[in-house]
Amino acid sequence: MRREVVYALTIGIGLWMDQNGTDWPIKGEYIVDIACWIIFATIYSRGERVERIEMLTVLAFATPMELFFTEVWHLYEYRDGFMPLFVPAGHWFLFDLGRRFSRHLPVSWSWPSITPFIPLALYFAYRGWDSSGVFLLIALLGFMRWGPERRLYATMAWLALAMELWGTHLGNWAWYSDVAWTPLTALNPPLLCGVVYALGDLLVNITVNRFTQTQVMDDHPVH
Repeated sequence: MRREVVYALTIGIGLWMDQNGTDWPIKGEYIVDIACWIIFATIYSRGERVERIEMLTVLAFATPMELFFTEVWHLYEYRDGFMPLFVPAGHWFLFDLGRRFSRHLPVSWSWPSITPFIPLALYFAYRGWDSSGVFLLIALLGFMRWGPERRLYATMAWLALAMELWGTHLGNWAWYSDVAWTPLTALNPPLLCGVVYALGDLLVNITVNRFTQTQVMDDHPVH
């Protein structure tokens, strides 16, 4: 089975099981936890060195960011109050899914594909529903203009929004309407929540380049 299908089914069905399996003999959340980490471990064990570094990097950055957003900043909250164990693996699934989808997006379509976000973000901010969206829009435009993976940023903007709409619809988590520590507001989910994956891509690229360059130097030491 293609990895894209595995990712999509795992995210889509997994969130449904997490929400609807609270009264099952084996809680749905636990089933999803086990399934996600088995899939993650299988991919890791079969992956090349670069992909393994990418996977560990996503875990290393995304997990503390997730905990900071939920437990410290309180931007959103999970149904049971704390991050489920499947979430870190799910970050990799969504990131890799977006990366694979983005390869099919023509470069010339990158900018046009995000244009609907511009009037929507401005309108939602004008109505007071999602004023934080203006700042996320500026960040997205910045990544699109100067980042190295324009197609990925455009893809993740839509893919992350789709996942967020599904998760918030089911009730797996919910975003607060008031953004803590600021006078800003947010929708449930925010329109441009996928921008964080653009930042994640930059962190992954920096880390992979650092490790691969270190490996080259170790293999070819200067005499």
